[in-house]
Amino acid sequence: MDYEGFITVVRERADVPDAEAERAACLTLRTLSQRISVGEAEDIAERLPRELRSCVELDDSRQTFHLQGFIKRLEERLGVDRGKAMREAKAVFAALWSTIGSDEFDDVRSELPKDFGPLLDEAVAQAPRPGLKDAPFTGPLSFEEWVNRVAELAGIDRDLAVQATEAVLEVLAMRITGGQVVDLAPFVPVELRPALEKGVARSGGRAMGLSLEAFLGEVAQRERRPRKEAFTHARAVFAVLREAVGEKEFNDTVAQLPGEYRELLRQDWRPTGE
Repeated sequence: MDYEGFITVVRERADVPDAEAERAACLTLRTLSQRISVGEAEDIAERLPRELRSCVELDDSRQTFHLQGFIKRLEERLGVDRGKAMREAKAVFAALWSTIGSDEFDDVRSELPKDFGPLLDEAVAQAPRPGLKDAPFTGPLSFEEWVNRVAELAGIDRDLAVQATEAVLEVLAMRITGGQVVDLAPFVPVELRPALEKGVARSGGRAMGLSLEAFLGEVAQRERRPRKEAFTHARAVFAVLREAVGEKEFNDTVAQLPGEYRELLRQDWRPTGE
């Protein structure tokens, strides 16, 4: 995202004029850089538009304030009340997420206290996202290869394999963060990306706390099939997803799922009846 795009996000999300959006962007980034490690601040600066890089401080005088201290500093530096400082900070974090990407944003999150969590979650939920359909396809499996592989593993026909794949991908996109969905999109054939978009639209980009039982229930509802079949189909789709995205991206995805999902993720997958 270039400088104009960054400021536009801040202006629109915080509902402030351009000049105030520019001040909020710079001062929020400066305050953030005072809280995180120098290495992480350097990583952020490298990914920011050139006009914002000088806002990031790269000295060793790290501070240890929590969210309340962060917002208090913004109130004083911006000359606004707490509510407006929160709104402007959220807008800047939304622009930051879109600029540096979900993986780097998660690295930032890992260095902040847990009380930043709700603010960061709300920022990510309102962050602009590239159209999933427009992401260049870089996956190893074409649409037909993907569907045929699901059909083979689950022992079902092609039409049902399409239906199962779309159902599982939609519910998965509801269960994980919007940022992780964006990371998966390039590996998913364009014909299947509308399912991801539906899931993100349903969750608002915030991971829904679906238990395994609830996950399978959502899949079964979309397939209009019994839960037992939904389980078999979901296992097949997860197996193909692993093939399509590779171990690193797959592990990043399933790291967001609770331990009870392990049965879906076993690599010794066999169709029912074998």
